[in-house]
Amino acid sequence: MIPIHANASIFNNLLAFIKTENKMANLSIRKLNDNIYQKLRSRAISHKVSMEEEARQILSKAIDDDLSIFDVFSKYFGQKNGVDLILPPQNTPHSPINFSE
Repeated sequence: MIPIHANASIFNNLLAFIKTENKMANLSIRKLNDNIYQKLRSRAISHKVSMEEEARQILSKAIDDDLSIFDVFSKYFGQKNGVDLILPPQNTPHSPINFSE
């Protein structure tokens, strides 16, 4: 049988580990538009998660998706979405200045 003081020590060590290793930042959002709040609530309900989890997922996806401007425009514009993007012809660049002369 393990002595009671040994169990308390193990528990205290585990508690200290949890407190130091699992720190997560908190974020409060004030002045959130009621329309956005209701849309977030509806999304959370449809995904069967809390509003907090829904907001966390939205933020994570928005921040972690390192989309280039090309990716963003391709997503919302382009032939797939009924918009034909015509790029202007590119001119050849001028010759660089030679400072050695």
